[in-house]
Amino acid sequence: MKDTKSMKGSGRVFTPVSREVIGSAIEVHRALGPGLLEKSYRRCFTHELALRKVPFEIEVPIAIVYKGLMIECAYRIDVFVNRSVVIEIKSVEALKWVHEAQVLTYMKQSGTRLGFLINFNARRLKDGLRSYVL
Repeated sequence: MKDTKSMKGSGRVFTPVSREVIGSAIEVHRALGPGLLEKSYRRCFTHELALRKVPFEIEVPIAIVYKGLMIECAYRIDVFVNRSVVIEIKSVEALKWVHEAQVLTYMKQSGTRLGFLINFNARRLKDGLRSYVL
């Protein structure tokens, strides 16, 4: 598992989809800044993805299986980009370990290798942006 707070100096190679996700988040944050509700950021972020013609789904349900017990719609992914990238959007004072655990759980349960945790309530978006690879 790797965690990167920003693209600069990370040494990571980002896919075209990752670049569109990060670019969309930056565009929304530049236009709106911090201080709004999560649902406002999610709507603007998905609008930006649509403008860029990036396929996505919102509030995608995920089931979990525990010892043969299937729990339908146990979780919902905020934004599922191209059926390959989990996006969890936050608007909180500070990201906590539970937010990271949430993204990692969604990635594991959906069989996805790439995820982003985006806190739009950060002064600078790069301080609120984390990427994860399983």
